[in-house]
Amino acid sequence: MTGIIVGFDGSSYSQRALEWAVAEAAIRHAPLAVVTVCQAVAGYWGSAVSSPDDPVPAERARQAAHEAVGKALAALGDNRPASVTVQAVSGHPADELVAAAGDADMIVVGTRGAGGFARLLLGSVSTHLTHHAHCPVVVIPPDDRV
Repeated sequence: MTGIIVGFDGSSYSQRALEWAVAEAAIRHAPLAVVTVCQAVAGYWGSAVSSPDDPVPAERARQAAHEAVGKALAALGDNRPASVTVQAVSGHPADELVAAAGDADMIVVGTRGAGGFARLLLGSVSTHLTHHAHCPVVVIPPDDRV
């Protein structure tokens, strides 16, 4: 999927990333794909266990992302990305975002930088992306670090 990919989890950090990605896609007239990942439950051996019989969490996450996209697009006015898609997947967020960014032009995520040295560290998902994505990675910092 070419264009800009943005990871969205409903947090204020991902909301900032979404707003930035929507504006950037509009400037570039590029397609935008919003990916929300429902964290899979870890099984006994550590691998992800998903329940295909329960699509409700993924649908709720997709709907929340869709509403956030609507608000971000409304703030832009007439200047819009070429297209916008919203998808919800189940799995480990870092792995799913790397997979989604396979042939993207760019992937955008927010970071909260949890940990004792929060101002120095990226979050685990953004760190994983910067090491494993095969496209440019944009990490949007929280308000207090701008």
